[in-house]
Amino acid sequence: MDFEKVKSALGDGLLSFPITDMNDKGEFDAPSYTDRIKWFVQYDVSAVFVAGGTGEFFSLSKEEYKEIVTIAASEVNGKVPVLSSVGRSIPEAIEFAKIAEEAGIDGLLLMPPYLTGCPEDGLITYAKTIMQNTKLPVVYYNRANGILSSKAVAKLASECPNFIGLKDGTGNMQDLNDTIKTVGDRLTYIGGVPTAEIISEAYLSIGVNTYSSAVFNFVPEMALSYYKALRAGDHNKVKEILTTFFIPFIRLRSKKSGYAVSLIKAGANLIGKPAGNVRAPLEMPTEAEIEELRLMIEKAKSLV
Repeated sequence: MDFEKVKSALGDGLLSFPITDMNDKGEFDAPSYTDRIKWFVQYDVSAVFVAGGTGEFFSLSKEEYKEIVTIAASEVNGKVPVLSSVGRSIPEAIEFAKIAEEAGIDGLLLMPPYLTGCPEDGLITYAKTIMQNTKLPVVYYNRANGILSSKAVAKLASECPNFIGLKDGTGNMQDLNDTIKTVGDRLTYIGGVPTAEIISEAYLSIGVNTYSSAVFNFVPEMALSYYKALRAGDHNKVKEILTTFFIPFIRLRSKKSGYAVSLIKAGANLIGKPAGNVRAPLEMPTEAEIEELRLMIEKAKSLV
């Protein structure tokens, strides 16, 4: 799949980020993950991002990553682009990129480096080195300790032809708008804050047409209904779904660090598509919190 096809797919349509299946021993569950990917692509999504933040990339071994990208590329089989994460150290990122290339993955999501703080020039070198060592198109995830200014994004775009997209994980509309207006349509822009639906209206207003949807893992019909309403300008439907589901969900998510991932796995368990528990250092929600989530899922059925 060529760069332009991947870039185009990322700019219009809902982006799905499957969780990673674990068995009761905490080991990667390949058969369950295969079924999950098959289920995902039955829906009208424009791309699938595997081993992402929702997919616990930070907790996966190289061997597990290889299984994940191989399964995803095979099961999606060209229906939509499949992207997988790379990151950590430069040598690891390059190695994971080669694994993804060999598996038939269509593009990469470059995560922030593993470091407590980074100077911007160092971040540019980090990203450029990885991008220049892969044939695949790359989306840079602008978040945490890997945040680039508009000038830095422009510099990276000028030096790396395979840099095709910026995923925003900051929610800082001022800086993001600066980048969009500075860099223009050289890149595709993706909303990527946790539960991005909550600021999707703001994203859309500055030209960010799509975002990563983690809740798609357990309320896919509602997630698609929300996206379609957003793009159609159906403000009443958007408000109804936000107030009925997303705002209560975000309040629950905010109770503990890591719940942006943990609640997604809990939701999948509740709808009969279990993926096991999250790996430490994350923790699963309490029984009371899971019950809150169950009630939210029930309400979500009426929002489709």
